[in-house]
Amino acid sequence: MIVLGVILLVIGFVTGISILWTIGIILAVVGLILWILGGMGHAFGGRRHYW
Repeated sequence: MIVLGVILLVIGFVTGISILWTIGIILAVVGLILWILGGMGHAFGGRRHYW
């Protein structure tokens, strides 16, 4: 999710399409939050592990 957000940020910045920029920021932030929660050992989405 983080990688997709960064890709959309770059594409949105290069092409000047603001909706891609906005979606990229949202995906990157949500991905970072989930990554931090997963690293702290908290279950999210009903799963204790990613597998």
